[in-house]
Amino acid sequence: MGEFLEQFFIFVGVLVCLVYLVKCVKFAKCIFLHFWKVLPRSFAQSMGQWAVITGAGDGIGKAYSFELAKRGLNIVLISRTLEKLQAIATEIEQTTGSSVKIIQADFTKDDIYEYIKENLKGLEIGILVNNVGMLPNLLPSYFLNAPDEIQSLIHCNMTSVIKMTQLILKHMESRGKGLILNISSGAALFPCPLYSLYSASKAFVRTFSKALQAEYKAKGIIIQVLTPYAISTSMTKYLNPNMITKTANEFVKESMNYITAGDENCGCLAHEILVTYNFLLSWNNEDRCAASPSRLN
Repeated sequence: MGEFLEQFFIFVGVLVCLVYLVKCVKFAKCIFLHFWKVLPRSFAQSMGQWAVITGAGDGIGKAYSFELAKRGLNIVLISRTLEKLQAIATEIEQTTGSSVKIIQADFTKDDIYEYIKENLKGLEIGILVNNVGMLPNLLPSYFLNAPDEIQSLIHCNMTSVIKMTQLILKHMESRGKGLILNISSGAALFPCPLYSLYSASKAFVRTFSKALQAEYKAKGIIIQVLTPYAISTSMTKYLNPNMITKTANEFVKESMNYITAGDENCGCLAHEILVTYNFLLSWNNEDRCAASPSRLN
């Protein structure tokens, strides 16, 4: 029995070391890609002629629209507010020379996808950015006290990712290439009390994306989920940018460096450092709890 326990603890120790090693390698890769940009600017254009961005009327979606247009792609903007889309389309066309197509759609509804499908017909779509999302309560709130927007949040944060991926992935598969970026959140990395529904919806995006990449990686398609922490956008009431809180433009520009860095990424080095620190801290806390006599009571 003693020999068995010894072998068991050795196995657990090796497993823990391997987990730490994987995290360290991933972190080192992010540092390398942050300072040495190995992805050519022509990469995005090589995926296809068009990029589709949901939630393109503001924040991260708007920033991706401009960044991908600068990299030579034509852009499909999808969002709810027509006036915003028209203004962004004009600015993109004037500053980059790319063609822009507008699709007005409200992702809190579930009857919009046939309309979107019709408007995407005939386009060679190389990149899809599933960005649209909603946060019902910026301030912490118990589930029963939160705004009653459950169905809208499910449609916006979850159904949109499933349906837009379904519409576009089949064409990417037939062409043998494509890039799908799904914008999740740092709140997806752990249960987040007082933001329970938002956190859970973003955890779904994370899990769905990683499973999908395992299915379609061999077919030449890159599916990456991004789990950033604070970004200064209208959703976060334009938090003051600093070393941790990034502007949408800063985040998007940096996130493009990490497209080849695996199926999951925070999108910027500062947030990757936070995730790594929290991971190491959680392991240390678990080790202390395991060693504490009170843990056994």
